[in-house]
Amino acid sequence: MEFYGTTLGLERSVCIPERGFAEFENGTVTLSVVVAEKMGFPFAPTPNPLALHVDDVAAARSELESRGVEFAGDTFDTGVCHMAFFADPDGNAFMLHHRYVPRG
Repeated sequence: MEFYGTTLGLERSVCIPERGFAEFENGTVTLSVVVAEKMGFPFAPTPNPLALHVDDVAAARSELESRGVEFAGDTFDTGVCHMAFFADPDGNAFMLHHRYVPRG
């Protein structure tokens, strides 16, 4: 919960500590953070990155690095977007993402 609220700076909308459950908002997506065993299923980190849209990947990356987030490699430029990959403390994959070329 500390990582999502303080480190990533997401707004926490729900918190039920006795159930090991919280929800965090990023504007259009709700991230449900749970203690899997308390919810009745085994924990397994999500290996495919969830893309978090940011206006400036370099600036967002720098800010998160100042908060202790470690990124996997350099920021990647695909020719249409910038991506920077990292994981939460439990190994769930994320990326900072900004598409700079319009679709279509």
